[in-house]
Amino acid sequence: MAAKKPYVCGIGPAFEVIGGKWKALILWELHLQPRRFGELRRLLPGISEKMLIQQLRELETDGIVAREVFHEVPPRVEYSETKLGATLNAALGPLADWGDRYAKRVEAARKQSEAAKLG
Repeated sequence: MAAKKPYVCGIGPAFEVIGGKWKALILWELHLQPRRFGELRRLLPGISEKMLIQQLRELETDGIVAREVFHEVPPRVEYSETKLGATLNAALGPLADWGDRYAKRVEAARKQSEAAKLG
């Protein structure tokens, strides 16, 4: 489990699980359906293969993502969110909404500042 330090609130352990640039994005891509490694790689432009492997392993260790190996030729592996991962994804929804509102606010303020400079 990720919680290794004493925390004063639940934000600490939550961010320990999803901290960094990629974990929340990986989890978001798994919320609709299981995905293969290559699919995740295409859906997350900019992530290296090494980083994706590392992040998936950490999410699997924390019980957020499940890895299923299909014994076929060629071998197939799929990643999916666990029940715990689904609850985390649901908790991230309001945070994503806040981020969208914040980004729009910042963009509007930037445009207003540029217009003031020109006008």
